[in-house]
Amino acid sequence: MSYDLMVFDPAKAPIDKASFMRWYGEQTKWSEDHSNSDIKVSSEQLQRFYEELILIFPSMNVDEDVFEAMEEAGTDNRLTEYSLGKEVIYAAFAWSVAEDAFIMMRELARKHNVGFFDVSGSDGEIIRP
Repeated sequence: MSYDLMVFDPAKAPIDKASFMRWYGEQTKWSEDHSNSDIKVSSEQLQRFYEELILIFPSMNVDEDVFEAMEEAGTDNRLTEYSLGKEVIYAAFAWSVAEDAFIMMRELARKHNVGFFDVSGSDGEIIRP
C-alpha cells in the first residue's frame, strides 16, 4: 500500500466536492489514449510541477545505476510511482516519506498554480490555487 497524492489542472476539475470525486474517479480509470508515463501529455503547469518534484522524488522508472546509487545513499524510499494524465498527476509514495511528500507536493502545487488533492488523507483535502 502507498501514500497517494494528486495534483490537477484547476481549470479542468469541478469545484464542488461531489462532482470533483466523480471526476477523480474518471481520471483514475487511466483510459486516456496515451502512456501514463509521458509527461508531455500534461499541461505546461503540470509539466513544470513534475519536473521539479522528480528532483526530490524520482520516478521508479530509473536506470539501474541511479537505483543502486540511491540504495547506497539510503534514499531509495523516495522512488515514486507516477501516473501522468492530461489533467492530473497521481503519485504513489512510500509511507516512510509521506510527511515530506505531502509538504513538498502542496508547496509545489502552490508554486506552479495547480490543484492539490490528498488522496490518502482522512478528509481528502482539496486545495485550489
